This record gives sequence, structure tokens and C-alpha cells, in this order.
Amino acid sequence: MASPQWRSIPTVLFPQEILDKAFRKASKQADLVEDPDKYHRVRKQMVRMTQSAADTIDTTLRTWVDKWPSLNALSEFDRALIDAAVGNDDYRKSLGAIQWAAERIRKISGESESKILRIRNIEGFHEARRHAYGRISSIVHQISPQIIWLGEARDILRKLPSVDSAEPVIVVAGSPNVGKSALIGALSSGEPEVAAYPFTTKQLHLGHFIHRRRPYQMVDTPGLLDRPMEERNLIEMQAIAALENVGDVLIFLIDASETGGTSLDEQSSLLREVRSLVTERPIIVAHSKSDLLKITPADAEYLLSAVSGEGIEEFRASLIDIIGADVIDDPLSLPENWHVEETSLEPLGTKYEIEKRREIDN
Repeated sequence: MASPQWRSIPTVLFPQEILDKAFRKASKQADLVEDPDKYHRVRKQMVRMTQSAADTIDTTLRTWVDKWPSLNALSEFDRALIDAAVGNDDYRKSLGAIQWAAERIRKISGESESKILRIRNIEGFHEARRHAYGRISSIVHQISPQIIWLGEARDILRKLPSVDSAEPVIVVAGSPNVGKSALIGALSSGEPEVAAYPFTTKQLHLGHFIHRRRPYQMVDTPGLLDRPMEERNLIEMQAIAALENVGDVLIFLIDASETGGTSLDEQSSLLREVRSLVTERPIIVAHSKSDLLKITPADAEYLLSAVSGEGIEEFRASLIDIIGADVIDDPLSLPENWHVEETSLEPLGTKYEIEKRREIDN
């Protein structure tokens, strides 16, 4: 399932900007009408102006509907991400209102054209066009709240990561300031926002590393606090969406040094909650900031330090083995989604023939 390209979502104009754009284009269309007879010229101008204004608005609105990802075509992760970020119900209702307005404006255009063609005086032509403009403006203003919502939602959605579900995905979770972003930076070629002072990731970030031409994606989730679900904020709900709906493996980081500000007891409680959420994927518990530890935890299977590099390469190798994306059950077939470089066999055949001639000649 293809990942939505959030950054390609088109710009959303304000309601008055839509109307100004449409009526400005309509006026230019009127100047293009040529007819020596004033009666017929004005009638053609009013028809063309009404059609042009309606076409511009209809095209603008339909483009938004077409370019915004359809919820039905998205993965569970992306739907959960949208729900956490802006709300799926508002998403559907807003796009539905935009679609309705486009259809209504198209109908107004047709009705106005028929009306103008029945009128028999020049002033009536102008009046019919003004009436059509008023109805079109009324429709646009009627969906003004949905247009404003769409513009604000676009600014939020453009910041979301695009995760390709066809490739391996590694989710990194844990309490705030345990070193998730630093680990992503050490493991991958991505550059999530990292600072040397206590810092909490403000949104989901995506990094990756390459192994045997296959990209391994790493989702850096916002820090989760050990508190009831209903008390969590929007940023934390995005992390929950990642935990519940995406990933081949989940890394839960524990900061035994407690320098991030969360006690070990609170981190352990959060780990129990995460285990209750993630039941179908392996969870790897790793200890971060090993360079700050005075005593090695007895249960620490993985000790990592993004600062000194301790355990990073070994950990990367373990992740690759656990995910097993390149395991080949049938030696005559390639793994699913394997990146194959097309090459021509002709040069190999030619080289073989040359070598055979050399053997014969010798």
C-alpha cells in the first residue's frame, strides 16, 4: 500500500481568495467576447463570465478533494495518524462539504446559463449574472468553516512522516528524553531533531538505514508519559498511532541513568502499557545512555550510547536478523520487494564466446 505524500497536499485558499480568483478570471473572459451586436455580445459575455467563475471554483474545490488522500485507501497506521493529528470525522466531513459545494456550483452555472438564454433584454442579462455570482458566493461562504479547517489541517499533515509499509519499519518508543532521537541519528541516515539539553520530540520523525539495498525505516515517536490514555495530548496520540498500527519491530528505550527526568519505576510502568498495546510484533528493550551508567543493569541485553557509539553496530545487526526481511526460504526466488537492477545478458554471452575461442586457439 503506497504511503501518502503529505507534502504534495495542495495549498488551500481562503474563501474570499477563491471568489476573487474566480471573478477576476471571469472578467478577463468577458473581454475576449467579440460580436458587433451589443445584445448578443452582452448575452455571450454574461454566460461566459458565469461559466468561467463556476469552472474556476469547481476545479479548485475538486482538486482539493482529488489530491487529499482518501481515508479508505490508507493503511491503518496512516488513518490512525490522521485521526490523532486532525480527526478522521472532521477530515471526512470537510472533504464531503467541499465535494458538495463543487457539485452545487456546477449546477448553479447550468441553471444560470439557461436563465440568461431565456431573457430578452440587456439589463436582464446583467441581473442574471449578478444573481448567479451571489448564489455562488453564498455556497462558498457556507462551507467557509470547512475550508478554513482544511487549510489548518494541511499545515499539520504536511509535517507527518510518510511510512512505506512495503519496507521494514522500526518504531522507537519510550519516555521523554530517553535518547530516542539520538538513537535514530546514530542508527540511520535520517536527521531527526536532536539537542544536547533535555528535549522532547514535538512530532513524529523518520530516519532510515540501508542494508543490501533495502531501506529500513525508523519511526521516532514523541515521548510518552506514564498517565491514563484520556489525559494524553495530541502529540502523544500520534505516538500511540505508531505503536498500535505500524512496525515490524518495536524498540523500547529505557534510561537507567534517569537523567531524562523519568524514574525507572515510571518507565517500567509505561513499558507494561506498551506491551498491552503491541501484541503482534516483537518488542526489544534496550538501555540507552550507557556512557552515563555507573552500574550496568542486570537485565540489560542491549546497552547503547549514541554519544560513544557503544553497541550501535551490533544492535543494527540484531534488528536486521530479528526482522528477517531478506531471509530466503526458496533459494531460487528473491525476497518480496527486492530491488533488482536490470542488466543485459548479451555482454556475458559475448564474453563466454570469446573465452571459448581462446581455448580453441590455444
